[in-house]
Amino acid sequence: MEPLKSREQRLMDLLRAYEQDYGCSPSYEEMASAMGYRSKSPVQNLVKSLERKRYIKRQPNKARTIQILDCFDQKSCIPLWGTIAAGGIVDSFTDHPIESYAVSEALNKPGNYALRVIGDSMIDAHICNNDVVILGHNLEVNRLKPGTIVAAQVAGEGTTLKKFYQEGAYVRLEPANSSPEFKSMKRHASQVQIQGVLVFVHRECLH
Repeated sequence: MEPLKSREQRLMDLLRAYEQDYGCSPSYEEMASAMGYRSKSPVQNLVKSLERKRYIKRQPNKARTIQILDCFDQKSCIPLWGTIAAGGIVDSFTDHPIESYAVSEALNKPGNYALRVIGDSMIDAHICNNDVVILGHNLEVNRLKPGTIVAAQVAGEGTTLKKFYQEGAYVRLEPANSSPEFKSMKRHASQVQIQGVLVFVHRECLH
């Protein structure tokens, strides 16, 4: 990557600190104030420069969606493997991470990874569409408590994010949404593979 100038590095440090404290990026007004600028224009130019140098990326026309891409410090990044359904079932996520995802050091544990949520079946568990869930590898099914939120791969169907219940030789995967459109799934335990256990939910601020 192209080296950063001093002002760009100051902004990167600000973005990292704000992300760790609040779980999203600061507004342009907050960045300008923190860096001692009277207007947003200098910050906008710095953000464009950081994006051009591929240190960050933004979602067009959405506020507070700056995501840090640089992962020189591996303590701050985990792999984002793709998407997971919180509704029906989607194809299993990729075998290779599609990008690195910046997290706090506390979340960077061996085996932790990130997935972006698609759907609304888990909103009563405060997991919404487009949230990013951090999951850890805990594949000892017999030790999972009833109601543990997991990424479950169902043989021949795909992967889904649901509450886990062991019921004898069967597994029940339960949504966290009272709407009748979201149904529980019951499959033989041999058909269900637990690919991760929920550790943390990250919501990108849009306002």
